[in-house]
Amino acid sequence: MRVTGVSITKVSPARAVAFAVLEQVAEGAYLSDALREQSYQLDARDAGLASQIAFGCLRFEKQLDYLIRVYSGRKPNDLDRAVAIALRAAIFQMRYLERIPAHAAVHESVEFVKQRRRAAGGFVNAVLRKVTREEVSWPDEETALSCPEWLLARWRKHFGEEQARGIAKAALCEPAAYIRIPPGAAPPEAITTERTQIPGCWRLLSPPAPGMRLHDISSQAVLLLLDAQEGQSYLDLCAAPGNKTLQALETSFGLAVACDISERRIREVPPVCPRVVLDAAQPLPFSREFDRILVDAPCSGTGTLARNPEIKWRVKPQDFPRFHRKQLRIAAQALALLAPRGQLLYATCSLEPEENEDVVREIQSMNPGLRIEREMWRLPGRDEGDGFYAALLTRQG
Repeated sequence: MRVTGVSITKVSPARAVAFAVLEQVAEGAYLSDALREQSYQLDARDAGLASQIAFGCLRFEKQLDYLIRVYSGRKPNDLDRAVAIALRAAIFQMRYLERIPAHAAVHESVEFVKQRRRAAGGFVNAVLRKVTREEVSWPDEETALSCPEWLLARWRKHFGEEQARGIAKAALCEPAAYIRIPPGAAPPEAITTERTQIPGCWRLLSPPAPGMRLHDISSQAVLLLLDAQEGQSYLDLCAAPGNKTLQALETSFGLAVACDISERRIREVPPVCPRVVLDAAQPLPFSREFDRILVDAPCSGTGTLARNPEIKWRVKPQDFPRFHRKQLRIAAQALALLAPRGQLLYATCSLEPEENEDVVREIQSMNPGLRIEREMWRLPGRDEGDGFYAALLTRQG
């Protein structure tokens, strides 16, 4: 089997893909994108194992790196990247996946390293022979929760000690899957579902059918804040991949327009309304006003760590002011098109105040006729689904 241009022998397809994906993520790729690109030819069982290993290594990276130091006496950052990836993957399988034979995890990790750095194969084998399932006393909360201390400190300050731990713990768990079924319609018979408290949101209890759109419960809950009425005009400025657009169009608008900066990504939005490629931070090419506007703003994504665990190791404190500036520009362009008595829903899947309350307060200070109708938080560990912030703003006529 060939993965990323290197022939990997004596390594199962699932582990070969997991190793290749982890290498891509280390180079800056997004985990979900890399998995989708690498595993599309795998059968369901192998694809599942590849996903489990890749997600597990990133969710529990801080714990795994501590265990590497315990078993090897070396810091992972001092090791060759392929060696660190192999050790994380093997230790994760041996300690966190009960059904995985230890010998398979060891053998295939050693073989992977031999393909990259043959001389390191003996070192990896020797380290992995020391791995046990004995309980470990983690040295600090950062390691126990496998989350950077600076992020935990921010969440403690913002949400309190208990909720900060809840957010970090939730990021270690595989997220539940949800789908959107318009109220009044029934879910397909081929899948098993159960209702949630959010109208139209169903929890998926069986594997999704091919091509089925998953739509997180928090994302669905956010859009319910928008008081959409039949016949109104609707503008979605950051629409891709289109889940919120489809949910919004359960209301029969007189006009609906979906926009996104990426031509590739906006093609993921079904052709249910006009789709426009544009940079929402720049003046918008519309000559009319809109009654309802959604700004699902680009953000750091710190509310989505369960499904995007690489973010917690990649995001930096200086990223939040950068997102803040862009979010303000997008909101300003949106407000220029908001009709009198119109409503703008501002939302992010970030947990950081710079991207949320600070943006909304600054928007309001620059627009005296703008009223904050409602703000909503959905927090991992307290609420189902991803973390989200949303604020509904009304322009007074």
